[in-house]
Amino acid sequence: MFARMERDKKVCRVTLLGSVVNLLLLVFKFVAGVLGHSAAMIADAVHSLSDFVTDLIVIVFVKISSKPEDADHAYGHGKYETLASCIIGLALIVVGVMMGYNATVKIVDVVRNGTELASPGIIALAAAVLSIVLKEWMFHLTRKVAREVDSPAVEANAWHHRSDALSSVGTAIGIGGAVLLGSKWAVLDPIAALVVSVFIVVQAAKILSDAIGQLMEKSLPRDVEQRICEIVYEEEGTSDIHHLRTRKIGSQISIELHVRMNGYLTLREVHDKSIAIEKRLRAAFGDSTYINLHVEPLKSEY
Repeated sequence: MFARMERDKKVCRVTLLGSVVNLLLLVFKFVAGVLGHSAAMIADAVHSLSDFVTDLIVIVFVKISSKPEDADHAYGHGKYETLASCIIGLALIVVGVMMGYNATVKIVDVVRNGTELASPGIIALAAAVLSIVLKEWMFHLTRKVAREVDSPAVEANAWHHRSDALSSVGTAIGIGGAVLLGSKWAVLDPIAALVVSVFIVVQAAKILSDAIGQLMEKSLPRDVEQRICEIVYEEEGTSDIHHLRTRKIGSQISIELHVRMNGYLTLREVHDKSIAIEKRLRAAFGDSTYINLHVEPLKSEY
């Protein structure tokens, strides 16, 4: 229980810090985009708004997922974290598609109709540079916490910070080029927004794919399952692992397997060996790992 409370505190601290950063950047980017006549910066502000909203989602869903098992949820509430990752992935896709659409409309308008776009101002460039520094810092900090607490939702949120940093890099290149080269090159601003939107959608699709895989009970990677078998075989007298089923439940994993042992062992001996195997597995994959171990006699003893 104490470990779970500490985990929640770490998640809440880094997510609240991220929400404060996102709120400040949201306001600054929007003002800079309007005053600096930058479509890319306004699009970046919308991206920061989505970051702020997903921060709130992470806090709420991680809090729910930390609730212990109950009569209706024998495996706990860890799937809520995975659901939060789905929501973040969908939000990123919507933001990326909207950014790409708006940028494409402006580019087509310039190419077909020769429309002259307003050249972005220095304030928009300053906002982009500030965003790159702050969001890249938040990415590394959030990802560090995500790996410490093994949270898919916090990991997804970290990549949301990184996508915002990449968004600002593209924005800075577009705005910088437009500022330095003059109004004739102002089209670089929406071009930068279009390129950034592609990066965002690609990363969002990966987050969403991983989360859907967990919701659909996708097995753990082959190398992890191989490690599970190696740990089980460390116990003397175990053989023929079969019916191995693994899955991710939020930040926890579930392992179900059948194993064969000498059928002439006493019940106490089989029990002790089973406990030893479970201890090794939990030492490797965490104390909260769900383990369902079924022991059968050797085939030759039937």
